[in-house]
Amino acid sequence: MTCACGTEVAGALLACPSCHRLVHADSLKGLATAAEAAARRGDPVEEIANWRRALDLLPPGSRQAATVGARVAVLSESAATPLKPDPHGAPGAPGPPLTAGGADADEGARRRAWGARGALLTGLTFLATKAKLLLLGLTKAGTLFSMLLSVGVYWTIFGWPFAVLLVLSIYVHEMGHVAALRRFGIQATAPMFVPGLGALIRLRQHPANPREDARIGLAGPIWGCAAAAVAYLVFVLGGGPLWAAVARFGAWINLFNLLPLWQLDGGRAFRALSRQQRLLAIGALAALWAWSREGLLVLLLVAAAAQAFRRDAPEQADRIALAQYVFLAAALTLLSLLHVPGAALR
Repeated sequence: MTCACGTEVAGALLACPSCHRLVHADSLKGLATAAEAAARRGDPVEEIANWRRALDLLPPGSRQAATVGARVAVLSESAATPLKPDPHGAPGAPGPPLTAGGADADEGARRRAWGARGALLTGLTFLATKAKLLLLGLTKAGTLFSMLLSVGVYWTIFGWPFAVLLVLSIYVHEMGHVAALRRFGIQATAPMFVPGLGALIRLRQHPANPREDARIGLAGPIWGCAAAAVAYLVFVLGGGPLWAAVARFGAWINLFNLLPLWQLDGGRAFRALSRQQRLLAIGALAALWAWSREGLLVLLLVAAAAQAFRRDAPEQADRIALAQYVFLAAALTLLSLLHVPGAALR
């Protein structure tokens, strides 16, 4: 292309080498206008998405890139900090009725039943608040067709009821990543399923720092853990052994994803942990293994030990990433120990 100053500009350049005019000036103005409009209406998700797209069109090291990058960093910090629970939020399920003379012989059973219903309500509320996003993902042809292909493969092994529920639980996990990517304004493809290997999402932009990467990585297991918990509670409330099998297998898949290796979710989380935090995570995994004897934890321990003393550990601690990692390891270990009655799959 030819710049207004008459200089031929290669397609890969973002600024004219002679007059330094920005190649994508018009697009940048449009993105800035959209970002400012989003800020005025209080939509940080749309604002950060527009600024990130603008950052891709600015020459690295330029004054404009530094200004936009600083705004992205502020919005990213806000997105990475979880909101405090609302003390005036919706009330949970009512407690069990009490008798004037104290608990009767069935009091414990009633309390457990009400507790399970309350937990189920919490899990269903979580998924219901994300229903719009979950349904939106199913409108993507590639996602839907690859899901159906995966269902067909698992159907031949486990039967169709388990295959459908398993693929849906994997889908919920992937949409957790999508929700986090949207929150940080990072562009990515829709989830694509690979039969026998789960699913994947390809990023079109990269997280700006290890903190963002950790939030995006752990969002999948967080949503997957919620799906497994809901499946287990459906079983507790009489849904049948199939739901216990889905809960246990889903928990095992999400626990495997906590391996601190490569591009697995655990690997992305570990890159945000300081060396001391990595040692704390190892201690938590060791305690969980001593309590549960879950064999997969041995694999997590070995991988975590290999990562503990790598020189890429950041100096600044990420307490949220550590708390999320340890919580997920504990919750998923507990769910992976569930007893599944016989003939659960077919």
